[in-house]
Amino acid sequence: MSDPIRTLAPNEFLVREGEESLDMYYLQSGTLAVVKRKGDKTQQIGTIYSGEIVGEMSFLDEEPRSASVKAVTECTLTVIPRAKFEASMKQLPKWYQA
Repeated sequence: MSDPIRTLAPNEFLVREGEESLDMYYLQSGTLAVVKRKGDKTQQIGTIYSGEIVGEMSFLDEEPRSASVKAVTECTLTVIPRAKFEASMKQLPKWYQA
């Protein structure tokens, strides 16, 4: 079974700051902006391009999302669910998991 695919239109949010992290993503195509709240304003703090992983920090440390991510252009992403990732990690040798 293949990983689910998610598409975003320009200005559509992938994740929002403070949300629980259940998935990480592989950006197949498009461009994403990483934005952070500062008071009542938002500031772009980064850009994610095709071929990059998205949302891995909060996914791995199991903390809420530290920033929001929204589409700059139309985007296609592969969804990597936590359960599937954890099951894959359990198949690795114990010395590799440390």
